Amino acid sequence: MESKAEKGSFVRRDRLLKIEEEAQAIWQKNDFHKTQLKPDQKKFFVTFPYPYMNGRLHLGHGYSMTKAEFTARYMKLRGHNVLWPFGFHCTGMPISAAAKKLQAEFDNLGDGISTWATELENKFQEEVQKAKVDKKFKVTAKLPQYSILRMCGVPDEEIKEFTSPYYWLSYFPPRAEVDLKKFGVMCDFRRSFITTDKNPYYDSFVRWQFVHLEEKQKLLFGKRPTIFSPLDNQPCADHDRSEGEGVNPQEYTLVKLRVLELPEKLKFLEGKPVFLVAATLRPETMYGQTNCYILPTGRYGAYVMRNDDIFICSERAAKNLAFQDLTKEYAIAECLVEIDGAELLGVPLKSPLTQYEKIFLWPMLSISMEKGTGIVTSVPSDSPDDWINLKDLQNKEPLRKKFNLKDEWILPFTPIEIIEIPGYSKLSAIKACEEYKVGGPGDKEHLAQAKDHVYTKGFYDGVFLVGKYAGQKVQEAKTHIKNDLIQAGEALVYYEPENKVISRSGGKTFSLFYHCF
Repeated sequence: MESKAEKGSFVRRDRLLKIEEEAQAIWQKNDFHKTQLKPDQKKFFVTFPYPYMNGRLHLGHGYSMTKAEFTARYMKLRGHNVLWPFGFHCTGMPISAAAKKLQAEFDNLGDGISTWATELENKFQEEVQKAKVDKKFKVTAKLPQYSILRMCGVPDEEIKEFTSPYYWLSYFPPRAEVDLKKFGVMCDFRRSFITTDKNPYYDSFVRWQFVHLEEKQKLLFGKRPTIFSPLDNQPCADHDRSEGEGVNPQEYTLVKLRVLELPEKLKFLEGKPVFLVAATLRPETMYGQTNCYILPTGRYGAYVMRNDDIFICSERAAKNLAFQDLTKEYAIAECLVEIDGAELLGVPLKSPLTQYEKIFLWPMLSISMEKGTGIVTSVPSDSPDDWINLKDLQNKEPLRKKFNLKDEWILPFTPIEIIEIPGYSKLSAIKACEEYKVGGPGDKEHLAQAKDHVYTKGFYDGVFLVGKYAGQKVQEAKTHIKNDLIQAGEALVYYEPENKVISRSGGKTFSLFYHCF
């Protein structure tokens, strides 16, 4: 029991630390953690996920490690010959990306890097303190690589060395070993190792596995969609990302809308197959297309595809197409000309499946150039967004005049009944907008509610009213319609990341078909 003099002091803590030091000294003196080969003794092997060596070990490592630590000591007490080697993970992009990022910081700032880093650290701390007070406040300031190394205890004068990835391999593992010994883990550090070719023994072990797997024909090469970082020239897996963990490639159907009359800026393409391409998750609704939307302020390009088709889309989409091996030269999107979205308004198009002989290109201000192709198909019968925008343009003459739109491009088009939701409507988008009292294109909250309602019921309960799959449920016919469009050359499969992904090197990513095991 503590005496009154000990209350509020660190006497008890210091006593425990002294016992810990004494115990560790006994273990070291008696080589307690060193494992020798003993054929007649039961064996017990302990392993632990190799911690990654782009920094010092932290509390999370200590917490997870206790499970292995307690097990190792328990089995030792049970009379087993226990071996716990310890690995330090150095393979992959994080260290390489951090070294490149640091090099870029030195290249941009030179001798002023320390002052710049200090300013960012102060801003970061200010935002952290503000977030503690205001729970709704989001910390947006990010620490540079220079500051992260500072936080790991690296002196300013040594940080420059970390522009070489191999320096990380010689710096952090020895310090981790010191911390692990202080923690008291029951490891035999004679068996400790790092990954990568810096350690030829471990490297040969990994190579041996792949060589034998290939000899036994267990490794096959093919293609699959994946997230790719052009800056690093390799796939960007979760651990290689600074933003977008868990994001996967999203499959779209890229619908080809043939341009019937070229605008002045594209007249030099006369006689060539020119298409606007729209990425959609709902190819089955193309039966109800009344128009197509484009961002008037967006910047588009005419890009040459492998089969000599000309695709008009955003630059970002063209790069995705290039990485999916759809352009003349892999990874290169050849742009013949750039054109503003406003210059394309009113262009007549031939769209597959719809009953209209030609449809026109209308403006939509909410289109993102960072999603899809910058071109959006319009099916006002089953899309609340499309219906509310169609209604807005048809009802507001000043809006049409603002964009120099002719009435014949807009007014004759009405929603087409293509899907019936039994007991609800054959024009579900219109009914949902009325039901949720959507006030206009800017009424985001009610639009989202209407969309969620219509899309869910339409997919699970909707029944086709038109085309060769009339009478079938949407969820059954969807894939068939997509495949029909692709086989007819009116669409193709297209991938892009579900959401924004940034590699640890700071580069944007794309989706591609990648050769892999």
